[in-house]
Amino acid sequence: MALYAISGIVMIFRNTDYLKVGKPVVQTVGPGLEGDDIGRTLRLRDFRVERTEGDLVYFADGSYNTATGEAHYVKKSLPFVLDRMTHLHKATTNDPLYFLNMFFGISLLFFVVSAFWMYLPGGPILRKGLYFTLGGIVLTLVMLFV
Repeated sequence: MALYAISGIVMIFRNTDYLKVGKPVVQTVGPGLEGDDIGRTLRLRDFRVERTEGDLVYFADGSYNTATGEAHYVKKSLPFVLDRMTHLHKATTNDPLYFLNMFFGISLLFFVVSAFWMYLPGGPILRKGLYFTLGGIVLTLVMLFV
């Protein structure tokens, strides 16, 4: 559960450069590309041309030479261990161990539901737990729809 908690927190910052390490990349693609074609060819998200000076097209963290087709940019990614941990959250049926994710999710759901049978019915602890559950449901609905 700690692994899922840590990787879930890291995934909150996936649209930022927080904790990411930059690696310089030099890639030669077809010369003469323009605008968004550069971003598609280099497979860069949120690609936007910042300025053009002669044959050089500048974009965030890099440049592209339209005459030679050479692109210099910085590819940012999480360190290996954090990258593998966040990959667990993105697992699909194409991943070889997706059934472990299913088992873990079903187990967590069982723990949530079975907690209601830990205390005597009508007791003050169960009543307080039901209030906390109701508060959690309301908070979840607020977070989902607001």
